Amino acid sequence: MRIDIITVLPELMQSPFNASILNRAKEKGLVEVHFHNLRDYSSGTYKQVDDYQFGGGAGMVLMIEPIDKCISKLKAERDYDEVLYMTPDGDTFNQGMANELSLQTNLIILCGHYKGVDQRVRDLFVTREISIGDYVLSGGELAAAVVSDAVIRLLPGVLNDETSALTDTFQDNLLAPPVYTRPSSYKGMEVPKILLSGDFPKIEKWREDQALERTEQKRPDLLK
Repeated sequence: MRIDIITVLPELMQSPFNASILNRAKEKGLVEVHFHNLRDYSSGTYKQVDDYQFGGGAGMVLMIEPIDKCISKLKAERDYDEVLYMTPDGDTFNQGMANELSLQTNLIILCGHYKGVDQRVRDLFVTREISIGDYVLSGGELAAAVVSDAVIRLLPGVLNDETSALTDTFQDNLLAPPVYTRPSSYKGMEVPKILLSGDFPKIEKWREDQALERTEQKRPDLLK
């Protein structure tokens, strides 16, 4: 998989991709992540990429020209399955969306900033608009990192145990069951005996029941 991230703050994007699972995925050659500084595509003397919005109002808007130049250059080099735009008014990101995107080969992620992008960018280039929650960030960079993390960890070979991702919270519209590790007894709190029994069919049934019970208590909306 290849992910191209268009941003006005490429330096903000480096750290999340240079550690842990994401870095391991890059080192294994399972994913390529490229950052594109939008200012490199500005035709202005001062590398301007934003301007005041027509009609007045507070906040600057990312201009269409540098975004057009960047996306057009990338598309001339390869075909892209999706052009994602990170924006608070997009579709709320979820595990199902992560699963879908993990099956793609080439993705462009456009990070919003300031008051967002010229609407014509959304009309001409964007195939899917994504929000990571009902709140506003300073820009789409952190949201792009969240989406990339959720997608990359699903790629075959990224996790040491590929079955781990299949049992994650939300994979079956259920929350994950409680998990325990050593010691089996700690300050009077005991690990459920079923987990120490070695009876794996019964353990699996216990986990299914716990997942359902936890979902009913915490997120009943997932069961509708």
